[in-house]
Amino acid sequence: MKTNGPALLMTRPRDAAQRFLDLLPADLLSDLRVIHSPLMEITALPSTLKLDDTTAVVFTSGAGVRVASERMAERQVAYCVGQRTTEAALSAGWDARFCGETADALVASLLAARPSGTLLHLHGEYTRGAVVDRLAEGGLSCRGQVIYRQDLQTLSAEAEQALGAQLPLIVPLFSPRAAAHFASLCPKTAHLTLIAMSDAVAQAMPRLQSGALKVSKAPTAEAMADLLRDVAQSVLWVETDAPKE
Repeated sequence: MKTNGPALLMTRPRDAAQRFLDLLPADLLSDLRVIHSPLMEITALPSTLKLDDTTAVVFTSGAGVRVASERMAERQVAYCVGQRTTEAALSAGWDARFCGETADALVASLLAARPSGTLLHLHGEYTRGAVVDRLAEGGLSCRGQVIYRQDLQTLSAEAEQALGAQLPLIVPLFSPRAAAHFASLCPKTAHLTLIAMSDAVAQAMPRLQSGALKVSKAPTAEAMADLLRDVAQSVLWVETDAPKE
């Protein structure tokens, strides 16, 4: 692992960050210093979860799956956004159904399938896509419940030092809220290559818009990993192999 030169700044919670790192080639990680600075902490809320009046749940995040599964013994049908969220729900014992990679895709899928009974969207304090409202407007019975908080965190000392020293940093960002928070903490002099999971993520950090901003072709961890691999190879070449003037 390099102690100077290009580094990879991971801003996701440690478990999610590690799952993402596992998608990257080992030889690439051997050339990059990995700096962890989680910008969000997931905290389960002490609410009672009851599925008595529901026929299925909706999960739009892995955190929702984890918190619900820790708090509830009962399992039922779960409509999920994202392949990884679906896999996590399956592993936790839910009858999980993949409904696309975005909230828009999930809403369209459920409005087309029109499942009977009441749906329960289990989510965090901050959620995007207006899933419950759009399903209700489409004639489905749906309600939501907040089951965890997403508390913003400050940069780690290691991340602050790297940003202040203007080290070349590759920063993958996965949500608009995390991107906006990172932009608010980032010094103007930082040497960044930003990788956004979607256009919405990119648009959340207008102060950091530059030619070094790349947007993933699909809102999946796998597509982000593919893009990061290509970007990192270019950055490593420029920083370590390109001729110096």
